[in-house]
Amino acid sequence: MKTINRIDNIIEALCKHEDPKSISILEEIGTNSEIDEIREKTAQALIRKNTPESLRVVVSCSGKGINDMSARVAMSAINEILGLNDKTEVLKVLEETMNSEEKTEVKDTARSVKALITYSM
Repeated sequence: MKTINRIDNIIEALCKHEDPKSISILEEIGTNSEIDEIREKTAQALIRKNTPESLRVVVSCSGKGINDMSARVAMSAINEILGLNDKTEVLKVLEETMNSEEKTEVKDTARSVKALITYSM
């Protein structure tokens, strides 16, 4: 339990950190973890950063964020996106993904999330 709390603190600190390298650290270590809970918290932190770079990780990358193999992680990421106060950046990233991504599954997921955002507004 102490280990998870420490990991939570590290993820949260990286979420608040202004350095762009914090995004690459969260992507490399957090979104590639074998533990669903860590991937879930990392995706949420990247979404809360709400920058084009952080959102691309959770929207456009196969196997991460909204495209995670774990339904728990994917749904948690989608819920975090829906909870954003300012959805401008995520809508841009979703649109870019739908227009440029080669993988059909990633495009379809982006399209579905964009539809959810549109209907929830």
